[in-house]
Amino acid sequence: MNYVNLTQRIWLSFISLIFIVALLLVVIYPISLKSTLTEETYRIIEEEQDRYQSPNQVAPPQSEIDFIERREAERSVGHLFFVNQFGRLQGDPVPDEVLHEMRERSFKQMTDRGRYELTYGGSTVFYVVLKINTVVGEAYHVSYMWDSYRDQMVNQLWERLLYILILASVLGLFPAFWLKNYLRQPLTLLGNHFEQISNRNWQEPFEWKGDKDFQKLSFQFEQMRQNLMNYDKAQKTFIQHASHELKTPIMVVKSYAKSVKDGIYPQENIGQAMDVIIEETNRMEKRVKDMLYFTKLDSIKEEIVQRDRIVFGSLAYQLQERYRVQRNDLVIIVEGAEVPFTADREQIQILLENLVENALRYAETTIWLKAEVVKETLEITVKNDGERIPTKELSHIFTPFRKGNKGQFGLGLAIVKRIAELHGGYPTVKNEADGVSFKIVLPL
Repeated sequence: MNYVNLTQRIWLSFISLIFIVALLLVVIYPISLKSTLTEETYRIIEEEQDRYQSPNQVAPPQSEIDFIERREAERSVGHLFFVNQFGRLQGDPVPDEVLHEMRERSFKQMTDRGRYELTYGGSTVFYVVLKINTVVGEAYHVSYMWDSYRDQMVNQLWERLLYILILASVLGLFPAFWLKNYLRQPLTLLGNHFEQISNRNWQEPFEWKGDKDFQKLSFQFEQMRQNLMNYDKAQKTFIQHASHELKTPIMVVKSYAKSVKDGIYPQENIGQAMDVIIEETNRMEKRVKDMLYFTKLDSIKEEIVQRDRIVFGSLAYQLQERYRVQRNDLVIIVEGAEVPFTADREQIQILLENLVENALRYAETTIWLKAEVVKETLEITVKNDGERIPTKELSHIFTPFRKGNKGQFGLGLAIVKRIAELHGGYPTVKNEADGVSFKIVLPL
């Protein structure tokens, strides 16, 4: 498939514009020109008629062009006079048929002045009849002009128009050349940077100073470049942390399995060794599920999040029963169980699970699960009475694979943040006098 480059597009646009203008002139101009020149012809006839009637009352020519046009009009306009009783008195010679029709229309004219035209021998005669009252009766002054004068004006106008069109086309080449060079330079530079990015070379910044539109384009390109760099960095960091997260349980499982194979039990018996292997396998399985789910959330857009009607207690009490078994020394308190809201049930359940699992690691005696409506927003709070988070860690608490104050790596809180954002909300964390509270704010 052959593609048209920018230069060809500019020239095609320029040629198309000239062609459209020329086509409009050829189609529309003659129609309007004919009507305009016909009106102009009658105006010239009437002026010459008035000048013939009152030569002393006509203003002298104001310029050489005015003088030439008046002289041409005097040569082109003929005059005839009729009187009812005597017929034709005087005037320029015209064919009998033309004379007869002029006389008939003159005698039938009811107004003081009338405009007429007739066709004779393939030509058109335009004439104006002026009724005059005299001592011998009504007289008629007929002034006429053949269409040769109009055709002459049309030819002159077409000639001038052709010159103007050619001149405009030639002058139009200069802005076309300028536009081509004006657009080519920044677009070529931008294309070179796109080629570099396609080769994963996005270290060189792009900035264009000059036209505001190109400045905006360069700014957007620079934002894209920065996002690609951050994405690439995040991807590499994700792989590094994922490898680290899986490396430790794999090494434990491998060493225990090798010891059992050699008949050496790291624990007191083979059952305890198998329990360690199962525990590390479960840990590894959870890490893999978290990574897969986190990647899945990145591909979901806010517009396609499923909305279900949920009552907070239906999820909170379920989590209360499930996690009470893991730590029977804890009390899990549910508040605002009757609060309804709409959200993706599966995602909100995973969000609460991750917050509760995080609280289980730090809580001493109590975990609170609370939901309340505050100023047209839903606030879900998960609080524990454990030790406070170091201040320097608060701003990074939702970062993927961030190491916690107990040496824990993970994606749980990063998943919480992503789910909140997919629902148009955001998470917060705050140290309080009696513990730490995580709050999720969602629009209703």
